[in-house]
Amino acid sequence: MYDYIKGDIAELTPTHIVLEQNGIGYDINITLFSYSKLQGTGKCKLFLHQVIREDAHLLYGFSSADERKIFRLLISVSGIGANTARMILSSMSPDEVQQTIAEGNYNLLQSIKGIGAKTAQRIIVDLKDKVVKTTEAAQIFRLTDNTIKKEALSALEILGFSKKQSEKVIDKLLSQNATMPVEDLIKQALKIL
Repeated sequence: MYDYIKGDIAELTPTHIVLEQNGIGYDINITLFSYSKLQGTGKCKLFLHQVIREDAHLLYGFSSADERKIFRLLISVSGIGANTARMILSSMSPDEVQQTIAEGNYNLLQSIKGIGAKTAQRIIVDLKDKVVKTTEAAQIFRLTDNTIKKEALSALEILGFSKKQSEKVIDKLLSQNATMPVEDLIKQALKIL
């Protein structure tokens, strides 16, 4: 099983890339999301997923490990093949796919070519718990060791606000914008508190 490949881009289209490495050109299927990330670059690193069938050995490439993880989750659903999963990831970014599944938005999934009502329901039923756990774990990891959060909480406590109440507001604000400067975070929290 291949994990990733680095090389020179010999050919790039919205559906596939030919990546040259050591004199060999690898024909790799990609999503529109990856295509948009790869445009204008001469070299790249693609995270791979290999599909071996009786009649073909296919490579699917992704610009990030997260995109590949969502692809693998999608193909784990009964009735979703590699091309359908690629279509979903070409219609939405990996974050949008996660959010759509977490929210249980059947209609948005059904709007993608090749996804009917039953398939959309199956995707949400099979993946909702997995996607929600992954999203929550990423948010907890991002927010637990956050010096911006600590500084803002300290400032709000000095101003007389309770830690518990302040922490809820700070977490909510950081979930909306994780890169917010401390000053802005405190100002926004004061408006809410």
